[in-house]
Amino acid sequence: MDFQKHIQMSLTEAFERYSDMLYRLALTHTANREDAEDACQDVFIRYSQAKQHFKDDEHIKAWLIRVCINRCHDISRHRKIRMHLDIDEIRDVIADDTKAEEYVQLTEILADLPAKYKDVIILHYYEGYSIEECTRLLGISLSAVKMRLMRARDMMKEKLTEEG
Repeated sequence: MDFQKHIQMSLTEAFERYSDMLYRLALTHTANREDAEDACQDVFIRYSQAKQHFKDDEHIKAWLIRVCINRCHDISRHRKIRMHLDIDEIRDVIADDTKAEEYVQLTEILADLPAKYKDVIILHYYEGYSIEECTRLLGISLSAVKMRLMRARDMMKEKLTEEG
């Protein structure tokens, strides 16, 4: 008989492995350090209380990302946050100061995108997930991910062109 293996990563291990990625994702969504920290904290609280059994580490990662995105949407919806990024917060996130100005410009444009486009851009370009992995993480079809990436790139290109 073949039994499916169920795993539950310890909270400490999950935090060490995924907290930086989730924080970057939350910061891009909420545009506010405190809200991003709150979202991440909520994600790990929900993980610690989850009664769900996960198939593998990738299933845990996908679950954490989905919960983080949903929590960020809740925060944005309830607090009616105006999307902007503080320059000091951006500097904390970026690693290469020589590209700070370009990063600030792209991050501001990204912050103005609708959430469904922002999600695919962040997962694909910032976190390095393949299009197929994005479909699994977001629970949408392959063609939907491709279409959202194309539309998001077009929107960003248009804004960059407008700004010179």
